[in-house]
Amino acid sequence: METTTSIIPVSFTEGAKKELRKLKDQQELGDEFGLRVGVEGGGCAGMNYILGFDQIKDGDQIYDVDGIKIYMHKAHGLYLAGMEIDFQDGLNSRGFTFNNPNASKTCGCGTSFSV
Repeated sequence: METTTSIIPVSFTEGAKKELRKLKDQQELGDEFGLRVGVEGGGCAGMNYILGFDQIKDGDQIYDVDGIKIYMHKAHGLYLAGMEIDFQDGLNSRGFTFNNPNASKTCGCGTSFSV
């Protein structure tokens, strides 16, 4: 049984939401797929961000962000509370960026952090 939780610990800019919808359409993923947002150990600063389409797993909480289904393991909210995910599409950089107020240190590429 799926339970959707109303208050998601992270936010997405309009640019990020637009790109996520485009990516899901391009990959022709079914409704059972949602965007996994989370963390995992590793990277040069200690923890890596997880951002990619996946199926639901045990321990996940489900959120709806303007029609985008988000899966996040309940333990990951502690590390991600207040984080903003953006998408940059400029000459100098292209890709998703993570603005995490909980990170005490980040790596140069912006995909790894420590608390």
